[in-house]
Amino acid sequence: MFSPVIIIGAGAAGLMCAISAAEQGKQVLVLDHANKAGKKILISGGGRCNFTNLYTEPANYLSTNPHFCKSALKRYTQWDFIAEVDNAGLPWTEKKLGQLFSDNKSEAILNMLLDRCTKLGVTIQLNCSIQSVEKSGDTFSINSTLENYQSSALVIATGAMSFPTMGASDFGLRIAQQFGLKITATRPGLVPFTFDGPDKQRFEGLAGVSIDAGIECNGQRFLENILFTHKGLSGPAVLQISSYWQPGDKVDVCCLPEIDLFTALKTHQQSSPNKQLQTILQQYFPQQVVNCFCHEIDTQRPLQTYKHSELEQVANQFQHWQFIPSGTEGYKKAEVTLGGVDTDDISSKTFEAKNVKGLYFIGEVLDVTGQLGGFNFQWAWASGWCCGRALSIA
Repeated sequence: MFSPVIIIGAGAAGLMCAISAAEQGKQVLVLDHANKAGKKILISGGGRCNFTNLYTEPANYLSTNPHFCKSALKRYTQWDFIAEVDNAGLPWTEKKLGQLFSDNKSEAILNMLLDRCTKLGVTIQLNCSIQSVEKSGDTFSINSTLENYQSSALVIATGAMSFPTMGASDFGLRIAQQFGLKITATRPGLVPFTFDGPDKQRFEGLAGVSIDAGIECNGQRFLENILFTHKGLSGPAVLQISSYWQPGDKVDVCCLPEIDLFTALKTHQQSSPNKQLQTILQQYFPQQVVNCFCHEIDTQRPLQTYKHSELEQVANQFQHWQFIPSGTEGYKKAEVTLGGVDTDDISSKTFEAKNVKGLYFIGEVLDVTGQLGGFNFQWAWASGWCCGRALSIA
C-alpha cells in the first residue's frame, strides 16, 4: 500500500503533524502499535491534560542545541493551540504558573485531534507493529505485522522510553541510527528521586507528606511542592530539578521558602517566650515533619531558653538541607526522556533529516525536552505542525 505521507506514532506530535499535512491537501496514513491512539495524552495531567503553558518560551526546554526549538515555537505558539481548543468549544482552566488544563479531561483533547483527523481524511491504523524500515531510491518501505507500506515521506513520531508499560521504546532512536543520524545521551527526565542508606531511614516515616519548597541543583531553582514517598522524593519541584541533576550531584532544599524561618522564630521568641519550640514549629509543619527534621534537637523547651544560634540551627534544618539522591525511579516513572536524535542532523524548519531526504523526526524522540507544566505538549504541537506544513510542499 502506498501513501504519500506515513507517520509512525499516533501520539500528540504525530496527530498534530497529520492534521497539519492534511490541511494542505496531503494524503496521510498514521501507524501505531497500540490499540488506541493518544494513550499518553489520556494519562497526562492526572487525566486532565495540561495541554500547554501560557508562558512557553525556548528557556523552558533542555537540548544540546538550545536554539533548535526557537523556530517551531515561534511559528506555532501556545496561542495557536489555545485557539484550536477554543474553536472546538472545550473549556479549560489556568492553574498555577500558566499551566492550562482541560475541564473535560484529557479525552476531550484527544477526541478534538481525532475528530480533526477524521474530517480531513487522515487514516489511522492501530495494532500495527513495525518490523523494519528500508529505503530504496526516494521510497521508504515499512514492513509491519499487518501489511507492507510504501511512502515518499516518513515521519517518526514515536516518542521515547518514558512509560514503557504503555509500549514506549527506543524504536525512533533505532531508526535514526539505522539511517546514520547521531543520538545524544539519553536518560529519564521529570522523574522522582530515590533515597538509600541514612536518608532512606531518616525520611521513611514521611511518605505521603507534601511541603512547599524551593529546590536547587546545578544553577537551576524551582519553587513548587515536594512529596516524600516510600522510595524517596517526588512532587513537581523534584520532577523539575531531576532533569538538571546528574548522579553524584547534591540537591539543596528550602522548605517554606516564602518565609524566613529563623526570623519568624526570633519574632515568636519575643512575643511568646514561654511557648515550647515544638508548638511554634507545628504552626508551620506537620508533627511528623518536625519530629523528623529535629530528631537530634530538644524542641520541648520554652522559646526563651534558646540562644539565637540555636534557633538558627533549627531553622537551617528545614531551610538549608541537602541530599544526594541514590538515583531515580527510571523510565518507569519518568514523564519524558532527556536526549534523543541529535538536532544537528535535523532541519529546525522542516524537521527533515539533513542527509536523508524524506525522513522526518518530531516530538520527544528529538533532543528537545520541556520542563514540567505543559511545555512538552507544546513542543509536540509545534514540531508536528511545522513538519506537517513542510510535508505539504515536499
